[in-house]
Amino acid sequence: MAENQDGQEKTEEATPKRLEEARNKGQVPRSRELTTMAMLLMAAIAMTFMGERMVAQLGDIMRLGLAVERAKIFDPWSVIELFGQAVSLGILLMLPFLVLMVATALAAPVALGGWSFSTEALAFKFDKLNPVTGLKRIFAARGVMELVKALAKFLLIGLIGALLLWHFLPQLMGLGREDPAVGLAHAGQILSRSFVILSASLALIAAIDVPFQLWDHAKNLKMTRQEVRDEHKNTEGKPEVKAKVRTMQREIAQRRMMSEVPKADVVITNPTHYAIALRYDADKMAAPVVVAKGVELVASQIRTVAVANKVPIFEAPPLARALYYSTEIDQQVPAGLYLAVAQVLAYVFQLRATVRGGPVPVPPEDIPVPDEFVQGPPRAPDGDGD
Repeated sequence: MAENQDGQEKTEEATPKRLEEARNKGQVPRSRELTTMAMLLMAAIAMTFMGERMVAQLGDIMRLGLAVERAKIFDPWSVIELFGQAVSLGILLMLPFLVLMVATALAAPVALGGWSFSTEALAFKFDKLNPVTGLKRIFAARGVMELVKALAKFLLIGLIGALLLWHFLPQLMGLGREDPAVGLAHAGQILSRSFVILSASLALIAAIDVPFQLWDHAKNLKMTRQEVRDEHKNTEGKPEVKAKVRTMQREIAQRRMMSEVPKADVVITNPTHYAIALRYDADKMAAPVVVAKGVELVASQIRTVAVANKVPIFEAPPLARALYYSTEIDQQVPAGLYLAVAQVLAYVFQLRATVRGGPVPVPPEDIPVPDEFVQGPPRAPDGDGD
């Protein structure tokens, strides 16, 4: 079982975060056997279909370079021009084949581990110069697998090559009795077929190497249980840090809420356990809005701010509880409480009128609260709460 530097067994599968970090470092499964097989097989197929045309064009290039007029041989500029033409024709001839090889070399690794480019993987690392580390890599599972693959390729290619030689031996022996042009074409057919078969035989090695590379990659990225727990902590955050963040968020939200209390038209209380601040602008609002609410200590702070800013405080325990449990900050009062809240606001607006010499209003009593809004506190507060 694999172990880390602390001696703990790596029994857990790599987490998505670990896999992403490995990919960023260029650590993705790769199979050289798959790439080698794909390139050789594609080259063999390309030569089978393109070989005759390429040979014919190479012959044209050779004739272009050899069939030169006597006068041009002694003219340096003519020779340079002929050389440039030959090089251009050669590049155009080989370009499709080279493009196909480059595309295959890029596509084969991507098919196994996906596209990954990392400058960190290209960086020089001194630990690679450590002979002890090098010996460990040689005698590790990967090193043993590389030795087995090399021997398997040697035996497989040797065996299939011998079988092909035995199969084509009569035809090879008969090439000397054929016309040169026919013999060359026949030899080309034998070579192209042998090339395709030998390249395809490497698929057996690739079929063994690809699962091994996937297994080895997953094994190297395995984690201990402690590493998984540490990563979870770092990802989710330490409990004490999370608690501190939540506390700060509550404090910020509370300060923002308290800044809205001076703008309220009334604060409805329980009278001590609940406090809900309401604001209503008939020209801009369809219904009154809750700008602040709280219980216990927060309710006491709301009342303190209201008193300091001369915001009316109205005691209505059932209505205070109903508003607290049925609304959120910056939310309109529910339709079922319109009548009850309207009575309170009407009383508050009448109080404002008394300042300008109006009659003193009578506080509303027995404010109706529908049964569906009647709720008790989450825990029994000290006292009766009424």
